[in-house]
Amino acid sequence: MTRQPRPEPTTPAQRWAFFAVISLGLFLISLDNSILYTALPELNAQLETTPTQALWILNAYPLVLCGLLLGTGALGDKIGHRLMFLSGLMIFGIASLTAAFAPTAWVLVVARGFLGLGAATMMPATLALIRLTFADEQERNTAIGIWSSVAVIGAAVGPLIGGALLEVFWWGSVFLINVPIVVAAIVLTVWLAPENLPNPHKHFDVLSSVYALIALSGLTVAIKEAANPDRTPALLSVAIVAAFIGAVLFTRRQNTLVDPLLTFDIFRSRLFTGGVIAAAGSMFVLIGAELQTVQKLQLVDALSPLQAGFAVVAMAAGAFPASVLGGANLHRVGFLPLIAGGFAGCAGGVVMLVWGSQLQSLPVEVSALALVGLSAGAVMSVSSIAILGAAPMHRSGMAAGVEEVSYEFGTLLTVAITGSLLARWQLVSQSVEYDGAYTFAYHRVLIVLAVISVLLALGTWWCFRDNPKSGDVAQEVR
Repeated sequence: MTRQPRPEPTTPAQRWAFFAVISLGLFLISLDNSILYTALPELNAQLETTPTQALWILNAYPLVLCGLLLGTGALGDKIGHRLMFLSGLMIFGIASLTAAFAPTAWVLVVARGFLGLGAATMMPATLALIRLTFADEQERNTAIGIWSSVAVIGAAVGPLIGGALLEVFWWGSVFLINVPIVVAAIVLTVWLAPENLPNPHKHFDVLSSVYALIALSGLTVAIKEAANPDRTPALLSVAIVAAFIGAVLFTRRQNTLVDPLLTFDIFRSRLFTGGVIAAAGSMFVLIGAELQTVQKLQLVDALSPLQAGFAVVAMAAGAFPASVLGGANLHRVGFLPLIAGGFAGCAGGVVMLVWGSQLQSLPVEVSALALVGLSAGAVMSVSSIAILGAAPMHRSGMAAGVEEVSYEFGTLLTVAITGSLLARWQLVSQSVEYDGAYTFAYHRVLIVLAVISVLLALGTWWCFRDNPKSGDVAQEVR
């Protein structure tokens, strides 16, 4: 007798219990983007890392994750999203063990790359499994809104969790903590998830993912070298050429595929494009402010990792209610005030952060971080809905892939750009004191984030100038 496929979760309790497991996996993915922020000073001291190695330790994870996301979504369609989710969890757990006990900086970079592979394997499955689990549109939109808030919270509380672990354990504990969570998630997925439903006829194109990684790697190296006063012209040239060739090869490859990972005509919809800009931009501002502030609080203000983590958790305190309430009230207020207004709030919060730092007032800085979190959370609460809703039905899978890549691309860019600019402005500072040089650079990085927030507010205002609501975005790409 052949075993019948297990039915999809039908009762609310079953659906939301399985959603909790999916959210646990997503929480791990977003947590590992930021948990290193408080651990980085101690990690740098223990492994004696160079500034370049430190940036690659941070960037290897979002780089691999971002480069593979479009392809792993198609692979999930082919072999089944339940299997992809379980496989990603296992890769993530093994890579976490390797990272925790890495003997050198470059071993840690490689382990972080494999963490990105695990995250890229399971992340598209989280959204696909939500779509399979929730048939009701309102219930599904609520789940997607919570899904977005889980990602925000994971990124925002990462420094706090990292700081708490460093109070008792060594820097490797920020990776080792993943292992029991992975084990629990695997057990619960096997218990609660429906049967795996593969589609062997779905095509998975490895070359597209390779070309995307080449393009993003070249872009990352080019950003780092361009910001480096002691840049190597040959390396900068090679990086620019690699980014260009990778992008060209990726684009040409899509034109030859029957089922491409990405066709750029999907961006003809300004609502879709606005959603992508909003998703990437919100992560750029949120993670950029969080990363640089948690470093400054330790290196300049002499806060412990735990104290610095408590300070930046104000972002999560602002982001969570904004994420939940934004999605729930989209049908009333529309996209424009949540997205364009959210970026305006981000600009105000970053400017307030500069002011608080100049006053050396921690309460002002914490309030500013809460405002940035609140504003970015409002943007993220509806960015995914704009992206998924504005895409035609026959490209819903492509839209889901673009949606996930958008958030990770914003993280990748902000780590590369703000980290490189901080290092550059420290070197060119005329201050003879390290703390003075760091503060000089930190303030200028924040000014860059404020200017970008204003530009994002203007750009998204144009995209959503008609203030569409959730029911207005469904349209074919023309």
